[in-house]
Amino acid sequence: MNERNTLIENQYDLLGLFEDIVKRLKEQGVDLNHITRSDISGVDEFHLRGAEVSKELVTEFDLKNLNVLDVGCGLGGPCRMLADEFNCNVFGIDMSHEFIRTAQKLSEIIQINGKTEFVQGDALNLPYEDNSFDVVWTQHVQMNIEDKETFYSEINRVLNNNGTLIYYDIFKNVNDDIYYPVPWANDESISFLGTIENMETILKNLGFSKAQTTNQTDKAVEFLHNMFDKIKTNGPPKIGLNVLLGNSTKEKLGNVLIGLEEKKIELQSGIYKKQ
Repeated sequence: MNERNTLIENQYDLLGLFEDIVKRLKEQGVDLNHITRSDISGVDEFHLRGAEVSKELVTEFDLKNLNVLDVGCGLGGPCRMLADEFNCNVFGIDMSHEFIRTAQKLSEIIQINGKTEFVQGDALNLPYEDNSFDVVWTQHVQMNIEDKETFYSEINRVLNNNGTLIYYDIFKNVNDDIYYPVPWANDESISFLGTIENMETILKNLGFSKAQTTNQTDKAVEFLHNMFDKIKTNGPPKIGLNVLLGNSTKEKLGNVLIGLEEKKIELQSGIYKKQ
């Protein structure tokens, strides 16, 4: 692993993450023999708006019974949703060893591990054969990837002909510096925000066609304001993004909010079809 990849993995490294989640569930009185997806929904989707936005994405496309790859799967929340509700065979890959270990164990205790498979690996060198998947799904990943062309080329390679790319990501609007730290980077050394225009150019050159895109910025701003209001009133949640971001939760998400409101960054989801 090169030095930059090591820095990125360290950004998300939380030793004992699975055990911490189980401890928090126990403190809330959750029956550890009957843990459900809803019990962990506050933490197992590491992106703005969490499970809510993942549910929105699946309403835009018929995913039933498909083979899906989640690039940058984190703790595997979307993978379990797709497997549980749509009978998909879902493969998740992430650079973080601890995220993958936790994703595997969470699928085991929720008893849907038969339809989810998680591996530690590099999004720029996916360990899958050509034309392996009907859908590639990625949320809040490309911000840490400098080589956008290889990132999207690898997605293109593993997709079947007429396959589908579904994404939900953060992009930069201007060349001005954003405020650090943010959830994906403590400083600019591992932050590689791209523009929507650059992504569109790369995908077009690879032969993808745009099916639809949605500006998600306003919903993210509303989500963050509501989250901060709840924290001010009730304190931090037992199971939330604070489990992953720790004491820096308020600062990191606050900087994202400032960037969105100052229009330095924006959120977009979209669907592209491989031709």
